[in-house]
Amino acid sequence: MEIQQFYYDNKIVKKFIYATIAFGVIGMAVGLLLAFLFLFPNLTDGVSFLSFGRLRPLHTNAVIFAFVGNAMFAGIYYSMQRLLKARMFSDFLSNLHFWGWQAIILAAAISLPMGYSSSKEYAELEWPIDLAIALVWVVFGINMIGTILRRRERHMYVAIWFYLATFVTVAVLHIFNSIELPVSAMKSYSVYAGVQDALVQWWYGHNAVAFFLTTPFLGLMYYFVPKAANRPVYSYRLSIIHFWSLIFIYIWAGPHHLLYSALPNWAQNLGVVFSIMLIAPSWGGMINGLLTLRGVWDKVRTEPVLKFFVVAITGYGMATFEGPMLSLKNVNGIAHFTDWIIAHVHVGAMAWNGFLAFGMIYWLIPRMTKGPLYSTRLANAHFWIGTLGIVIYTLPLYVAGFVQASMWKQFNPDGTLTYGNFLETVQQIIPMYWMRAIGGTMYIVGLFILLYNIVKTVRQNAAVTDELAEAPELERLTNKRVKGEKFHPWLERRPIQLTILATIAILIGGVIQIVPTLMVKSNIPTIASVKPYTPLELEGRDLYIREGCVGCHSQMVRPFRSEVERYGPQSKAGEFVYDHPFLWGSKRTGPDLLRVGEKYNDNWHFNHMWDPQSTSAGSIMPGYKWLFDNKPLDLSDLENKMRVMQKLGVPYTDAEVASARQDLFEQALRIEKNLHSDPDFTKSYQESQKKADARGEKFIPMHQREIVAMIAYIQRLGTDIKVKETAKK
Repeated sequence: MEIQQFYYDNKIVKKFIYATIAFGVIGMAVGLLLAFLFLFPNLTDGVSFLSFGRLRPLHTNAVIFAFVGNAMFAGIYYSMQRLLKARMFSDFLSNLHFWGWQAIILAAAISLPMGYSSSKEYAELEWPIDLAIALVWVVFGINMIGTILRRRERHMYVAIWFYLATFVTVAVLHIFNSIELPVSAMKSYSVYAGVQDALVQWWYGHNAVAFFLTTPFLGLMYYFVPKAANRPVYSYRLSIIHFWSLIFIYIWAGPHHLLYSALPNWAQNLGVVFSIMLIAPSWGGMINGLLTLRGVWDKVRTEPVLKFFVVAITGYGMATFEGPMLSLKNVNGIAHFTDWIIAHVHVGAMAWNGFLAFGMIYWLIPRMTKGPLYSTRLANAHFWIGTLGIVIYTLPLYVAGFVQASMWKQFNPDGTLTYGNFLETVQQIIPMYWMRAIGGTMYIVGLFILLYNIVKTVRQNAAVTDELAEAPELERLTNKRVKGEKFHPWLERRPIQLTILATIAILIGGVIQIVPTLMVKSNIPTIASVKPYTPLELEGRDLYIREGCVGCHSQMVRPFRSEVERYGPQSKAGEFVYDHPFLWGSKRTGPDLLRVGEKYNDNWHFNHMWDPQSTSAGSIMPGYKWLFDNKPLDLSDLENKMRVMQKLGVPYTDAEVASARQDLFEQALRIEKNLHSDPDFTKSYQESQKKADARGEKFIPMHQREIVAMIAYIQRLGTDIKVKETAKK
């Protein structure tokens, strides 16, 4: 048998590691700024691209796709070559993947603060960037599959199974969730509406967590934990059960994000059942990881890499126990829309993803630079500061979640809400927000320690070079099973069959959940009084999306006495049939807005958007002063927007499209007239006009500015249902 020599590509691994550290610093710094904006809401006052609503999706995308994504690729490229005993299929594809992924991250870093957003959780990027993601992901897949096909190791280790499942499932999720019709170069509308859009989005959103933040990191766990401990994985049989049960069950669990919503009950209940079942495979993987360290616990005390891995796996276990518990309806009724969910998410992100990435980096860099880590003491300091940071960050948010839920639901003996003013809850949890900011600061300090330690290690050791390796050429076998060979060992040497079976496993749940909701019209009954948005309201809705208002305000009244009393009648599926995309939200930093239309007059909304504290003492909402700027509302895409909506089934007539601008200005003029009912507004308006004339600037009438469109949209919310109820009376 011929022994072949070849080189492992370490340089591509180095690039992804450096990108991981760099974007970790950037993404977490943005997150820390957001934490302080809860305490100082006017910290970035008047700067549109630094507002909370625009920075929040930047933070989530930077941490998920830039920090965790680059760490995932670094670990996959390193481990895959060694598990398959082959250099990556194509150096060109490796580098195209790396630079393409960084270009996507750069595009996100520019477009999201500018307000180009689809508003869909973890999928906010607009359609050209979505296309780029799909193309780069295909490049990654070709490179991975090509490497598998030219491998020198017959059987594919469990980590490879998880990598393949990740590639296939993320591709399916991204493509189906991102189907949208473009309006312009950076504007599109989801082809799904309302309830359908919500189901597809959370089928994607939950499984983006499952198959981007979980399955690839489980593959990394199965490789790096045994390597660091110098022990074999605890149970091969358990790893088989873990893999197949996890990828089959996980895909069904998305609807647990939509409990008590307008989603059909059968879909909600299906999500609950499979979410509870998810505990078994998740904890099976955790046990397999932790028991791999049996017999080396003394080593854990001194080795920082193993410390990071232990906390990472424990964090995975905690998050995957808590997730199914949160899917129980009685628990979800307490936790959903509160800071409990923020704590839950960050246990997974900071402990599982963050600490596994840190441990992997501390293990990889010394080996790739052929020398010791600069300082084990600093690595241990990073571990303890980071661990304490996680505790200080998350525990107060659990408390905040309980405080929010209990205050929202309390009633006086006479049947009125004890805390009728939403801001009473906000003021109670400010101390918890301080603790979160402190914990987040500690966590990012730990990351800076890692940065310093890695820089010093790289400088004192040898340069990263490709690594010489040798292995015998793989003998070709027939596709048939060898006599006495069991099914799974046979499958482990058949990558195509394994990938096909994994694809079938993840498609079953998606098809059963989504197809009936999309195809069966009776699942989403219509309501005669619900009409499409007017041209001005449509523009205002797009501004609402641009500013990220959905990050703090829900539009979903659940069937609880407390919510019906506070916000109005519970939500109905038919209310959202023209909402492309849906805007139900996932967090209530502010009150629900589904029924806010006509609750306050136009002047109140005008003043509230300029200075929220002037109308709502104690509010932590920032001002949106750029909506008032002396510039006209951009109507260049108005008719295109309505035509795209026509294609999506919104019943705009051609005549309505043709008269859109006239109708828009007529409604805007009515709002401006209402604003003049406030003498202070009239006086200020006249003074600003004089100042513009004195500067020689063109004065833009108020009815042509963005703020009027925003007011029009907010005043529309929930009024269709009120019209119907009034008619009944």
